[in-house]
Amino acid sequence: MTPKILLTFDVEEFDIPEEYGQVIDWNTKIQIGTTGLEEVLKLIVPSHIPCTFFTTAKFAQAQPSLIQSLSSFHEIASHGYDHSHFEVTHLKLSKDILENITQQQINGYRMARLAPVNNSEIEKAGYQYNSSMNPTWIPGRYNNLNKPRHPYFVNNTLIIPTSVTTNFRIPLFWLTIKNFPMWWIKRELIYTLKKDGFLSLYFHPWEFTDTSGFGLPGYISKRNGPEMIKRLTELIILLKQHGEFVTMNAFAKIFTKP
Repeated sequence: MTPKILLTFDVEEFDIPEEYGQVIDWNTKIQIGTTGLEEVLKLIVPSHIPCTFFTTAKFAQAQPSLIQSLSSFHEIASHGYDHSHFEVTHLKLSKDILENITQQQINGYRMARLAPVNNSEIEKAGYQYNSSMNPTWIPGRYNNLNKPRHPYFVNNTLIIPTSVTTNFRIPLFWLTIKNFPMWWIKRELIYTLKKDGFLSLYFHPWEFTDTSGFGLPGYISKRNGPEMIKRLTELIILLKQHGEFVTMNAFAKIFTKP
């Protein structure tokens, strides 16, 4: 089977400055998220690759036409109702809102900040897969070093982990790709793709626009804007030579419960 590449984006209100004591108004949160998403589209549309956009219901309500347009070629999945606040009822609520906007079935879920979430509640809300698992250790966030690196089922829900290196489980995600040297990133992405048969990568649209002036730490704001656009463009060109880009939903259909 041709190795599969899952390029995903967490489409959300730009609330990360609040984690660092900044006050940011709602309109700015949506404006930064929207500008970043438009930059992402300029990048991926010429590549003709399907992507998955994990979208908060609040962002979709603020930009319904944009999200509806995205859904014509890409997959829209749920990133919860509100990126800064979670209630179990939000699982079904966000799904309903996104389905109403896109007029398509929403099958996937990713918890904000990849926080723990009850898979029984995911299944109860009607999702088929959960992409909230990062099988690594992020100090202050989570320790999932004992979790599988490959897709697996919890009851009837398929868990699709984000990719990590095969040896030391270094996460192959947005922070790594903006902070590590490109020669290392390219080497590890190709090796992991060949070894595991898939790559699950995720970014945030706000990384692809100017986020200066919001008090973010350097390791988060580093290369945001044109440099990140250049990096992801290079990686897409490289990865197209080694695998096939598919949506999370298409990838999930490969798996059947044992």
